Amino acid sequence: MANPLTKKERMRISRATMPEQDASERRSNFHEVALGLTAELAKQEAARCLECKDPTCIDGCPVRIDIKKMCQLVCDGKLEEAAALVREQNVLPAITGRVCPQEDQCEKVCLVAKSGKFRPVAIGFIERFLADFERESGCLKQPTRKPSTGKKVAVVGSGPAGLTVAGDLAQLGHAVTVFEALHELGGVLVYGIPEFRLPKAIVKQDIEALTELGVELVTDVVVGRTVTIDELMEKEGYSAVFVATGAGLPRFMGIPGEDLNGVYSANEFLTRVNLMRAYAFPEYDEPIFDCRGKNIATFGGGNTAMDAARTALRLGAGNSYLIYRRSEHEMPARIDEIHHAEEEGVQFITLTNPTAFLGDGKGWLTGVRLQKMGLGEPDSSGRRRPVPIEGSEYEIPVDAAVVAVGTSANPIIGQTTPDLRLNRWGYIEVNPETMRTSKRGVFAGGDIVTGGATVILAMGAGRVAAKSMHEYLTTGDW
Repeated sequence: MANPLTKKERMRISRATMPEQDASERRSNFHEVALGLTAELAKQEAARCLECKDPTCIDGCPVRIDIKKMCQLVCDGKLEEAAALVREQNVLPAITGRVCPQEDQCEKVCLVAKSGKFRPVAIGFIERFLADFERESGCLKQPTRKPSTGKKVAVVGSGPAGLTVAGDLAQLGHAVTVFEALHELGGVLVYGIPEFRLPKAIVKQDIEALTELGVELVTDVVVGRTVTIDELMEKEGYSAVFVATGAGLPRFMGIPGEDLNGVYSANEFLTRVNLMRAYAFPEYDEPIFDCRGKNIATFGGGNTAMDAARTALRLGAGNSYLIYRRSEHEMPARIDEIHHAEEEGVQFITLTNPTAFLGDGKGWLTGVRLQKMGLGEPDSSGRRRPVPIEGSEYEIPVDAAVVAVGTSANPIIGQTTPDLRLNRWGYIEVNPETMRTSKRGVFAGGDIVTGGATVILAMGAGRVAAKSMHEYLTTGDW
């Protein structure tokens, strides 16, 4: 059924506002901040879709969900069909509905907002609603799986790229095994994104749906150490391998004092909180610095930095500082994450850069020396380059610091697979149209190829790779 409203009537509907926990309450708990749309709000929001003849929003979606049809089905009240439609293109809908930067992708090209007078359809809100409806109503409908091909595929890493490849290839009839180095599945989804943005139960649900498709999941296997890629292919009988190990090697700033106790990489800090469940203290012992009443400084301006600074607040920090060398306008974090951090009480110190961490002479952090910055000409990222201001240094007391300035490629796969070509930064080189590497039968995608990026871009790479892998497994052509 077509939307009964005229285009003018649709334009008069205000964009739905996501219900949220109050900032004064959520800053002291790890419960999810965004509470989700009701069925009524979701239907109202879907009614704003203009049902464009050429829906540009689909082109803006890395996994190419049929957003137009999704909105039509929601308008008609066919929620089970809408949820099943989304899952056909996206094996992790509850996750992407929460952490995908829709404002820079599908919603950015929504024609409702083309004139600048109206806000785009809240596509992400609708996707999340459908995934939650599917889970809560028990109506999860698995895509149809094709007959077995007799081919075995190994997926190295259980983050978003790896899980996407696993789901797509399982639907195509291949026997898929996912190898995860850690003791829990999900990669960055479980160790990197806090509970208040992405509950672990949500990740677990989407992963369990993959096992129902026949995907085998194996933990505590470090490919490159426990077993090599060559051994998987030559001894274990895998016809193809997809490498999705991410970019988990922390970067630091190269300033004095980074070796002091109390200085964490964002990877370590968030892994200890998320994977080792420091957020559930005292049910779990707190495997991290006691933040209660302390001064915690986070360095960086991306989503990971926001996650760390907001986490510090929830662990009881007296002051949670977010220190960034450019202005707030240049921060690469999502606008919503910046807004939430400010609402909760994170103190932004912008146009400021650390020059040294200070210690007590016994190896423990006590403070940080900072320098004010100005903005010069744009650099290669298009953002104005930060320039130090002479004579502007000052010091503040800090009990713990979290460095969130990016990550690099984990070197293990490259070190143990000599015929796999890497670029000068250590990332795997691929043909971007097929995700094929220099080694026959080996594909790669996600952050191990691009460097740190978003969940949905990794999933998009996974979908491209799955299609290419299926062609290879079917024809044998390389």
